[in-house]
Amino acid sequence: MYENKRNIFQVAILHHCENVFNLIYQMSEYKQIVTEMVDSYMNSMLHLVGKLAPHDKLNLVPGAALQMRRELQWFKEVEKLVNPYFKEFRNNNGEIPSTIFTREHKNLVAQGEKWMKDTGNSCTIVATLIATIGFAAAITVPGGNDGTSALTVFSKEKVFIVFIVSDAISIFTSTTSLLMFLSILTSHYAEEVDNRPCYLFLSITTMIVAFSSILYLVFGHNRAWILIPVTGLACLPITSFVSLVFPLLVDLISSTYGHGIFGTQSDRLFYYLASTTR
Repeated sequence: MYENKRNIFQVAILHHCENVFNLIYQMSEYKQIVTEMVDSYMNSMLHLVGKLAPHDKLNLVPGAALQMRRELQWFKEVEKLVNPYFKEFRNNNGEIPSTIFTREHKNLVAQGEKWMKDTGNSCTIVATLIATIGFAAAITVPGGNDGTSALTVFSKEKVFIVFIVSDAISIFTSTTSLLMFLSILTSHYAEEVDNRPCYLFLSITTMIVAFSSILYLVFGHNRAWILIPVTGLACLPITSFVSLVFPLLVDLISSTYGHGIFGTQSDRLFYYLASTTR
């Protein structure tokens, strides 16, 4: 037992050490006994996970919104392990776990809301500009008509197909992104963050592809060498965006669709001997 009669798993939860906490999945029937232990203040595992993680653990995840998501993942994971009785179990201060979680994370929720609102404002402007440019490019077809039909003079060119498809994808994804970011500005912060920036990244990429293809189509006919500088310049903003924002997108996707930080790490059973006195 450690300070305040806490076992190794309670200490791991308090300090958000997932590698130690995951050992609980390698225990047999003794796991239920461990999850029902309380410390000297009658705090259960669910009370302890409701406390704010240490700063060094919080800073492993960028942004207050993603930090809040990680905190929620910890709380929900422990909640699945403990007996449902502990959801309303009161410690010596008369507090239930959800009360502690709300109080401890009040400032983080406020920071996450501000982060989401600021991101929503910035990305809404960008999405609107992309949708406007894409729509203008679609109704103002380069080259004009061939004079005998309503088809553009470039309709049989393969590059023109690339332009049309890219422009369409850019319009649809930017419009979807715009509506999603507007939902941030018109709704309450739900302590969650999703993958709205992924749509914006896709719309930016396809817009650049559409512009590059039509630039080559108009000015690069019989001039293959133009394709090289056009491709190089098109890669510049995409590369810049990837280097600056892509790590955040990776964190968003991995935290939503990844295997997570919890789960069995080995098939070997873990034996832990401790006092079972409650």
